[in-house]
Amino acid sequence: MMDIEDSAGAPITQNQCAVLGKPIRHSLSPILHQAAYRSLGLADTWSYHRYEVDEEHLGAFLSGLDPSWRGLSLTMPLKRTIQPYGIPSNMWARRLAVANTVVFDWNQPGVPGPARQQGLPMMHLYNTDVDGIDLAIRHAWIAAGKRQSHERGLHALVIGNGNTAMSAIAALSQLSVPGGATVRDVTVAARHPERNGEIVALARHQHDGRLSGIDIDVNIITLDHVLETIETIADRDIVISTLPSRAADPVANALGEAGVPVHGTLLDVAYDPRPSALNRAWSRAGGLSIGGEDMLLYQAIGQVCLMTGRGADHWSGGLPAGAQEVDATLEDAMREALLEALNG
Repeated sequence: MMDIEDSAGAPITQNQCAVLGKPIRHSLSPILHQAAYRSLGLADTWSYHRYEVDEEHLGAFLSGLDPSWRGLSLTMPLKRTIQPYGIPSNMWARRLAVANTVVFDWNQPGVPGPARQQGLPMMHLYNTDVDGIDLAIRHAWIAAGKRQSHERGLHALVIGNGNTAMSAIAALSQLSVPGGATVRDVTVAARHPERNGEIVALARHQHDGRLSGIDIDVNIITLDHVLETIETIADRDIVISTLPSRAADPVANALGEAGVPVHGTLLDVAYDPRPSALNRAWSRAGGLSIGGEDMLLYQAIGQVCLMTGRGADHWSGGLPAGAQEVDATLEDAMREALLEALNG
């Protein structure tokens, strides 16, 4: 393996996994996965590492692995860089060409291309981000006893237009509310909305067949328009902010200054600080507010299931992972460890 430090300090075991990215030192994935191993009785035989690896060095890192390696978690930009090395193996990995999870099959050779040339094993690529967003929202709705009339579709707003925004749009396209309502349309607000070609293609109905599963109307506006007419956010049933930590603070300030009430649900994918300024402003205005730690939790549950094989079928098919299919004991153990870490 490349001579790089495991910043998680995990032991070498017969079943190894890791999170890769740059920067990566503050990733909470080791805490989540190690809590899962303890809950599943795997702590003595499974370990989870954390390595700082960028796009340029991904191939070299993969070449240094041995058959004790079971899976990898990936942060951006590696979610796209990994594509030539493996085969997309669930619905959203195929449709978005973005994968946050790798599962190794050492009994099969790698796919033709750089993986085969480097003698790497078969790598199955999965996307658990989409279901992570979906489950975070549905869990909050169930806990709050929230229901929506099925007589009208829901209207959503996504703030930001990076890769997480595409995952948010995908999640909204499959989301259903207790009571039967589904999302009718999504407005995407960003500083430079034209920079994500896939979102622009969705808005113009010019996308290729790969994105045909996102059967939802998409509109694009500038973030300045949201700040100038805060009613744009206040009248939405669902708002998902995909901006980095503190980048949504101007939206929070505008909402607080306007003093307008909200009735919908907010998910802010940022979780540091916790709660975010936007979470606090949304709650004060009367809405249901969800922190990014819930998305982080549920996407990690999917990764654990896929890497260990425990419940993997719920995350590898063509249907959304159901809240009732998440192992409650595993969820509780991972949530407790995550909140302990976040609360310091």
